[in-house]
Amino acid sequence: MCGLVGIADISLSPERANSSLQQMMAVLEHRGPDGGGTFNALDCGIYLGHRRLAIIDPEHGKQPMTSEDGQVTVVFNGAIYNYLELRRELIGKGHPIRSYSDTEALLYAYREWGDRCVDRFLGMFAFAIFDRGNRRLFCARDRIGIKPFYYAFDAKSLIFASEIKAILASGYVQATPNMAGLQDYLTFQFCLGEKTLFKGVEKLEPGCCMTVQIGDDSLSVETRQYWDVSYEIDDSHGEAWFVDHLAGLIEDATRIHLRSDVPLGAHLSGGLDSSVLVCIAADCLKGERIKTFTGAFSEGPQFDETAYAKAVAAFAGTDYHEVYIPGSDLADVLPQLMYYMDEPLAGPGVIPQYYVSKLAAKHVKVVLGGQGGDELFIGYARYLVAYLEKCLSGAIFETANRNPYAVTLASIVPNLPLLQTYKPMLQGLWKDGLFESSDSRYFKLVDRSEGMSTLLARGLFDGNYSPYESFLKIFNRNALGSLINRMTYFDLKASLPALLHVEDRTSMAASIESRVPFLDHRIVEFMARIPPNIKFAGGRMKHLFKEAVKNTVPSVVLERKDKMGFPTPITQWTQGVARDFVRDTLLSDRARRRGIYNFSEVENALNNQKEFGRVVWGILCLELWHRVHIDGEYRLHM
Repeated sequence: MCGLVGIADISLSPERANSSLQQMMAVLEHRGPDGGGTFNALDCGIYLGHRRLAIIDPEHGKQPMTSEDGQVTVVFNGAIYNYLELRRELIGKGHPIRSYSDTEALLYAYREWGDRCVDRFLGMFAFAIFDRGNRRLFCARDRIGIKPFYYAFDAKSLIFASEIKAILASGYVQATPNMAGLQDYLTFQFCLGEKTLFKGVEKLEPGCCMTVQIGDDSLSVETRQYWDVSYEIDDSHGEAWFVDHLAGLIEDATRIHLRSDVPLGAHLSGGLDSSVLVCIAADCLKGERIKTFTGAFSEGPQFDETAYAKAVAAFAGTDYHEVYIPGSDLADVLPQLMYYMDEPLAGPGVIPQYYVSKLAAKHVKVVLGGQGGDELFIGYARYLVAYLEKCLSGAIFETANRNPYAVTLASIVPNLPLLQTYKPMLQGLWKDGLFESSDSRYFKLVDRSEGMSTLLARGLFDGNYSPYESFLKIFNRNALGSLINRMTYFDLKASLPALLHVEDRTSMAASIESRVPFLDHRIVEFMARIPPNIKFAGGRMKHLFKEAVKNTVPSVVLERKDKMGFPTPITQWTQGVARDFVRDTLLSDRARRRGIYNFSEVENALNNQKEFGRVVWGILCLELWHRVHIDGEYRLHM
């Protein structure tokens, strides 16, 4: 992984542009501590910069990289895992590839296939290619959104970078809150679509590309979607075939994600997803003991899964490392995380991910992670909760047999004990709106606000934007069909990118590369085509996945029924060792002067926190985000 930056502005003086470029690169040094470089094409107003974390062919992959004829230059962040196969094919077509760098393979893939080169890549990527002959920039982001790409555009200038802070450092954009993005954050704890929390800054969405045509005194920018997942059902195979094919895809994806010229390890939480990756990787790396990294908390057994992680480590023969995460550091760590994250997102799980990444960085430069397993293989309890209500409705109103892929109440009953620890979710969903439309019910399941909007001052929003309407545009996309496909599609397009944002920033803060084999687009496309009554048979979460990997991991992990993600004792901390920090932050004169909070409600929230609740966490992160990025209080690079 690396960090890229760029400016396209034909009217800008070279001195001003290069000064801005250097400032942008400086704040991304953590993404690329192994070196940096710049490129400019003054006649076109193009300025590119790159910070490098050397992973593949460290000696020859320096960027920006220019083709042998000088016509095409690229800055690239990510990894193209099929670069060896592309290299062979491109050499066969006459391209002068000299190295084993995936960057060079990407560069000449563009020369060969133009914009459609993205269809040939298996990997995670965000890149910008300057095509001198056509006076254009071609930028693209990988299909799933593993790697980030942000930009700010007006008629004369385009600024882009791997992180928002670099765009702010350019001096082109002022740090101002985006009120529509803030409404999304209060609802989901992430922003939908192209929005960010910063006014004037957007993200290139997953599976999208952007073409920038350079005129004599202006730019024209066009974005388009080059990939989306298809849910066209494959009715020609049975469950056994799907299980066998999925097992092969997971093994091949893990194998190809192991391509690296530097030391490699893996996150190991004790859950099924990371355990599968560790066991397959250990088998692929015969003769080499893979290093694994685990995080835990000492606040209670519900926050400590090291027993399971150690069982997997022993089974796979890994070199096991662990870290216990202290709540006493929250006052120091959370502002750092707000700086690295740019936007507060996706819950307190960001804290253990940060600590585990720092632990891993002491031993390796690349780690594998299990992100995407819950979205692809149907692992979230909310899927089962939504189907329970749907099945009750079908049984009562005799509509269950109208859909050939429907899950019935009788089939789902044996799996309901999995919901024993999700009583608050059930109570929250069923306190009102029972049997209303599927979209409104799933919106309620993903709505993280818990009344958070009451903590903000009245009249803060103008009423012209609705997070629910934005949700509907994704959830009700054409041709999704069944409820399970609609739910997992929303998560793939909305909540998963927020988790990948955390994955990217926490790993990059530690200057290591994180890879997510389950998000190989071949697996994503394969799972989408499986009939819903097979992949979610009887409401069994991760049913096909478990069948595919049942001989891969120890039974103590395969048969677990108590896994709850990566629970963090944030409530214990905010009411205990970090109480003064939280109250001093949220009830300070500085927060009061901001004019956006309803302080009687903030104080009420502080005095009535729920375990695993997100209200205090969400408002605390919002205030720290204001301090770090809007007020400019905290800077790592001075």
